[in-house]
Amino acid sequence: MSRSIILTSQEITFKIRRIAYQIYESNIDEKEIIIAGISENGFLLAKKIAKVLQNISPIKIVLCDVKVNKKNPLEEIKTSLKPSDYENKSVVLVDDVLNSGASLIYAVRHFLNVPLKKFKTAVLVNRNHKKYPVKADFKGISLSTSIQEHITVEFQKNSTIAYLD
Repeated sequence: MSRSIILTSQEITFKIRRIAYQIYESNIDEKEIIIAGISENGFLLAKKIAKVLQNISPIKIVLCDVKVNKKNPLEEIKTSLKPSDYENKSVVLVDDVLNSGASLIYAVRHFLNVPLKKFKTAVLVNRNHKKYPVKADFKGISLSTSIQEHITVEFQKNSTIAYLD
């Protein structure tokens, strides 16, 4: 099986910057934004978005690690913040790839147990194969792929690359 690069490290950097600006524009009147990344790659992407946001805006950025069992998303969702830390705040939930939407929808459900001021989602790659009614408010790229194809985002120390397998 061959791998095709769909986003180079430089392209991903540009996409992250654009997503950060869109988040800033959507939250221009906020004093604080919670950037919540779904564990592993979603959280790595959230950290990169948060870093850009800190450089382009005066808004306080708070990172939150969201632990979702992707094999069993019905298991309890755990976050690095207490619910009171994001209550009545603007939250952006981040994941690297939106495949079926299962991880995102269950993580969204977790956050809806707390009153929020605003809630948005961000993904680097939107696959357009959703089983669940969830959408990405901010996305780097949308791809129409076959169900058999797989997208992998590899975060390395000095580069990030997205592949289509």
